Amino acid sequence: MATLFTKIIKGEIPCHKIYEDDTYLAFLDIRPINPGHTLVIPKKEVNYIFDLDDDLLAGLMLCAKKVAHMIEQKVTCKRIGIMVAGLEVPHAHVHLIPMNEIPDLNFANAKSASNEDLAEICQKITKI
Repeated sequence: MATLFTKIIKGEIPCHKIYEDDTYLAFLDIRPINPGHTLVIPKKEVNYIFDLDDDLLAGLMLCAKKVAHMIEQKVTCKRIGIMVAGLEVPHAHVHLIPMNEIPDLNFANAKSASNEDLAEICQKITKI
């Protein structure tokens, strides 16, 4: 059965896309901890991040690095934090979270975002 993320990859569920290539996709989290909170995923459906083959895992981190630089250029923050929880959706992914202090990496602080708010931050990050 396809995961929620696989449905996003296939375009069956819309997303606010930050970055895409043949192997990876990055899009805004609909329950962001902070504006610009982005998920980076491999397009290949693998449940657990540490079950990815070495090349795919390495590429995921390099993609996350590229996307983090995109976010930090457009979102005011001290750093882009990275988290791997892996329980929410059974599809390997990393969270990139704009942060100013350690408590910014607490999923208990996540809030639903409106489609308009997500569209605005997506356009801000992806605008050249």
